[in-house]
Amino acid sequence: MEPIIETRNLRVEFRAQNSGSEKKVAVKDLNLRICGGEVFGFLGPNGAGKTTTMNVLLGFVNATRGSACLFGVDVREPIARQRIGYLPELTYYYKFLTAEELLRFYARIFGLPRAVADQRIEQLLKLVELDTARRRLIKTYSKGMQQRVGLAQALINNPDLLILDEPTSGLDPLGRMKVREIIQRLKNEGKTVFFSSHELGEVETVCDRVAIINQGELKVEGRVADLVKEHQANLERIFLNIIGYQPESDA
Repeated sequence: MEPIIETRNLRVEFRAQNSGSEKKVAVKDLNLRICGGEVFGFLGPNGAGKTTTMNVLLGFVNATRGSACLFGVDVREPIARQRIGYLPELTYYYKFLTAEELLRFYARIFGLPRAVADQRIEQLLKLVELDTARRRLIKTYSKGMQQRVGLAQALINNPDLLILDEPTSGLDPLGRMKVREIIQRLKNEGKTVFFSSHELGEVETVCDRVAIINQGELKVEGRVADLVKEHQANLERIFLNIIGYQPESDA
């Protein structure tokens, strides 16, 4: 099966600030292969290279070396962006709009016919449980509600691939649960979901496979159950061991 996402020896270097010619390696020779219908968790501590990798996939950042492909097409080439939905970690929407107005705005960007847009907006507001708040200004929304309207805008074009950067960041347990349920529904619909997260419980629940990177380098990749069996530890302990964290109680 042709992968939906594939990176081959992907390397991204940035010139470090105030350091002359010194370069910082944000992503180091990363190899990933994600197939259609998978929910793939991309894990790592802050600064590990997760967002940089996503930015390369989305065409926001150029790779220094190696390649990255979506739907079998190099990301540097014209790609059918119509097939991609994206939710950044830090969302900003026009606070003077309602959820319904925001979704209609994005529907126009994608060129959806009015009848199709109306149907999609209705479906998505119910999916993210905002149908009763559809005419409230976004500035009155809680963090969880804003995150859910962000998910709705990422889905307005009915994409085949969703790229979500920390979709549960800053949410309370109820908010995280609702986002997890939405990802589970998308999985049941056969969507491909590639998301980064610090919430290992959500990852274990919804992901088919995970990858853990640290300092830009892929450390482990595979199915959660297989990794737990191989390392004789739960996902949290595997993650902590990889980043070199030693709890005081274990010292």
